[in-house]
Amino acid sequence: MLFSKQNIPRWLIFVIDISIVIFSIILAYLLRFNFHIPESEIIRWPQVFALMVSVRAVSFLISKTYAGIIRYTSTEDAVRIFIVVLIGSLIFMASNLITYYFINGRFIVPFSVIIIEFLAVLFGMVTFRILVKISYLQMINPSGKSINVVIFGAGEAGVITKRALDRDLGIKYKVIAFVDDDKNKLGKKLEGVPIIKFQKLDELLAAQPVESVIISVQKLNAAKKQSIVDVCLKYDTKVLSVPPVSNWINGELSFKQIKKIRIEDLLERDVIRLDEAKINRELNGKTIMITGAAGSIGSELVRQILRYSPTKLVLLDQAESALFDLEIEITEKYPDENFEIAVTDICNEVRMERAFKIFKPEIVYHAAAYKHVPMMENNPSEALYTNINGTKAVADLAVKHGVEKFIMISTDKAVNPTNVMGASKRIAEIYIQSLNQKSETRFITTRFGNVLGSNGSAVMLFRKQIENGGPVTVTHPEVIRYFMTIPEASQLVLEAGSMGKGGEIFLFDMGKPVKIIDLAKRMIKLSGLEPEKDISIKFTGLRPGEKLYEELLNDQENTLPTHHPQIMIGKVRQYDFNEISVQINEITDLFDLQDNLAIVKKMKEIVPEYKSRNSVYEELDA
Repeated sequence: MLFSKQNIPRWLIFVIDISIVIFSIILAYLLRFNFHIPESEIIRWPQVFALMVSVRAVSFLISKTYAGIIRYTSTEDAVRIFIVVLIGSLIFMASNLITYYFINGRFIVPFSVIIIEFLAVLFGMVTFRILVKISYLQMINPSGKSINVVIFGAGEAGVITKRALDRDLGIKYKVIAFVDDDKNKLGKKLEGVPIIKFQKLDELLAAQPVESVIISVQKLNAAKKQSIVDVCLKYDTKVLSVPPVSNWINGELSFKQIKKIRIEDLLERDVIRLDEAKINRELNGKTIMITGAAGSIGSELVRQILRYSPTKLVLLDQAESALFDLEIEITEKYPDENFEIAVTDICNEVRMERAFKIFKPEIVYHAAAYKHVPMMENNPSEALYTNINGTKAVADLAVKHGVEKFIMISTDKAVNPTNVMGASKRIAEIYIQSLNQKSETRFITTRFGNVLGSNGSAVMLFRKQIENGGPVTVTHPEVIRYFMTIPEASQLVLEAGSMGKGGEIFLFDMGKPVKIIDLAKRMIKLSGLEPEKDISIKFTGLRPGEKLYEELLNDQENTLPTHHPQIMIGKVRQYDFNEISVQINEITDLFDLQDNLAIVKKMKEIVPEYKSRNSVYEELDA
């Protein structure tokens, strides 16, 4: 029963603990009187045992020392036992003093017996638990084989990670080293495990097989993560990471929470420093509307904005299921926040008119849009309907209802567009910029590239393909893209929105471009597989409207710096509102005709730099 996979009954642990107490009392008397206990002391044993056993029993019942699961015994359990046993011994001493000074001038129990009994009970109870734990671990892993792991980070998180590995009952892990850059820790040992510098990791992995390197440091910069991964991939060593403390269950790390490092972790950049005070002045106490609120960027904007305590959040989207999931998340995490959910299409002017009239938003974040290039290349009328006409409808309502700021989420594909999606977003940019010239509402555009982890992104596609055994499909070996994480993009949107005066197009520093083929290979390796051996890579050719690389600025545009190093202002051509308004109305009228060629031709008239690529619409450029 002690070593079965079922937990030992609490009553049995309590009985064993009391047995240890009884044995310890007898042992204490034997040691105190050199194994020749006087008859006078034996006569008083009923009184002694009644006192000591009852005090110990009551203290164990109150503190529930018997309630812990023995196989998970930890330092905290030992400390609790020490405190409980010490308190009991202090009660014995107090009882001695009371009887000596106030009753009969004699001690109930010799003080030396109390001290010996304290040490024996403490040793016995802790040893019992440790022996059970060791025996159980040996039982579930009778071969004695262990898996070598290395933990990066010799701080508190590293110790907690090691203990989580020690508690795991399925596999026996052996931490052979901690890796740390702190010079004060190098050469020392932590829980019997040596601490080495990062430069020695390569040598260690080459010398012996290591299953995994676990990154326990909570805020490790991407460059360091990249270095660790590069070393590990040379030796087919897995790289795992410990989740943020906020995700731990009841403040305790579980082995199952330690996951493989994701490609997003390697592509992210250092923490963005925001002007929190300025953003708070902008958003605190305001009614804020977010279109496309259930999307990747829209939902992250919701999470970010909730930190600034707006008066009300109005969340609009036509994706019913995704919006429902978002509602559940907000309700659970922010039960005191005031928000409204509205399922609607932004092109439904009657519904949108009522939303503006009822909720009276002061700030609008416009994230609703169609974004997939191949889909819009085959459905230009839908790009026109939502990206152009929908943006115009929401922008016009913002002016009509006196919205203070309107922040539009755009894309790098709007620069020198080669596809319908990019061209439609560029036309939307042109409209709200020109509208800014004649309205009190300040219209601001934010423009950035691909977002890691968003629905339909390359990362999500590759991950699914790897899980299915491949092949991983890449359109072209030379395709290059800029990437940004969802939280990073959303934070920069808030920062840009707070600093915008109206009419600007804010561009985000997207970092270094990434070759998609390299991204695919690295994701395969991070999954513990080999490209072209375990998972094949297939080139499918550029899709309609796709180009090899994206730009953030038109060739004729330039930028101005802002106070934020990752945000710039694009100097772009200004359009006359009356002129562009006529053209927008003309292209909107084409929707009912459902003539794709006519729609795309009009897009090219409005955006002369729009040149189709790998598309049936290239004939219009000729």
